Amino acid sequence: MQVITTLDLKERLQELQGQTICLRGWIRNHRRQKNIGFIDFFDGTCFKNPQVVYDEKIANFQEVSALHVGSSIRVEGQVVKSYKDPTVPEVQATSITLEGDCPEDYPLQPKKHSVEFLREIAYLRPRTRLFQAVFRIRSVAAMAIHTYFQDRGYVYVHTPLITSNDGEGAGNTFTVTTLPPDKRSDPSQDFFGKETSLAVTGQLEGETFAMAFSRIYTFGPTFRAENSNTKTHAAEFWMIEPEIAFCDLQELMDIEEDFLKFIVRTTLEKCPDELRFLDTFSGGGLIEKLEALKDCKCARITHDQAITILREVKDRFQFEPRYGEDTAKEHEKYLTEEYFHSPVFVYNWPRDIKAFYMYQNDDGKTVAAVDLLVPGSGELMGGSQREDRYDRLCQRMDELHISREAMYWYLNLRRFGGCTHSGFGMGFERLLIYLTGVDNIRDVIPYARTPLNCEF
Repeated sequence: MQVITTLDLKERLQELQGQTICLRGWIRNHRRQKNIGFIDFFDGTCFKNPQVVYDEKIANFQEVSALHVGSSIRVEGQVVKSYKDPTVPEVQATSITLEGDCPEDYPLQPKKHSVEFLREIAYLRPRTRLFQAVFRIRSVAAMAIHTYFQDRGYVYVHTPLITSNDGEGAGNTFTVTTLPPDKRSDPSQDFFGKETSLAVTGQLEGETFAMAFSRIYTFGPTFRAENSNTKTHAAEFWMIEPEIAFCDLQELMDIEEDFLKFIVRTTLEKCPDELRFLDTFSGGGLIEKLEALKDCKCARITHDQAITILREVKDRFQFEPRYGEDTAKEHEKYLTEEYFHSPVFVYNWPRDIKAFYMYQNDDGKTVAAVDLLVPGSGELMGGSQREDRYDRLCQRMDELHISREAMYWYLNLRRFGGCTHSGFGMGFERLLIYLTGVDNIRDVIPYARTPLNCEF
């Protein structure tokens, strides 16, 4: 007898019609009638799960009728046609064996649960349909990211999670120390002999490898000790950060657009059932949004042009658009959803609100930085052409009181065969919010790390 998965069953449904198979998995729902029973069965390998039907002909009918939701079982039976939905497999059981019982106080009884409740039982929520869809897409999107870069000759670099610099100089880092609280005044006595923290980015170290391999990318966890409880902030999150040598800002935007469209196309291709479910869950429009993105052309405007467009809109925004200042969510929403009806690259940002390593434009006011704004989510990627002129980088670091001595190695990249180079960063969870329509970062990462939340 064939022991197969529900994915095998779905993909080979026509071939297996009438054959006897064996499945192993769990009970999501169990509906009992006098002489017959229906089990919603799942094993996690496929989103469209089979229904298991049994009747009084089964040897242990009473015991099977008493099986609890959440129990793990072994099912043997014949694959038959489903009259309700021909695309959903059905198995007429000849034998059902209990593998692991589940008590009646199992939290995931067959009723609608709020996402807030499910966060409290994060170790069980992967068994629900919502999170089976979300985390399948997370897996597929992660693989698509690697596929995109590997197929184009990028080298995957594992940058350090413990660092002595915070990348963008913004603070909000988690301190790493082995010293007891009363001895932390002297970092020279600590494990590394200096102050260290969990990394907020792998970009700076990534640049060192880009100067050796031309094209590299990082994809790993990063950390930020920002005391924020918004839907888009977490203390631990994953970042994708490619760095490309001999690449300027315009070429970088080409890569960003191609990269995002590849991830969207792959998700649409490999997760149709999950996306249909999430489209309904999110109120509709998710699949339409993704289909539109994969075929559209992203607009490109400077920051000044964006502010000019926004300032022409009267009595609309809570926050007034200003030249030289950052944009707000409402501004991003207007540009992407109402003005351009597409993703928008906003580039050449004001120098004073961007990081020290960005290429300084000739106007003395802006840097060659770019943010990609997408409909429904706002900023999804942020990148820049890196400052490759040693003197200009030194000057900017001095202005911001960033130690040249501590960053000697980063400066030396400009002295030892430096070149035009660029890179971008994208938060993986923010991408997943966009792909799934699930609007809270806590629900697209297996175990969220947010202020006062580190239970699991």
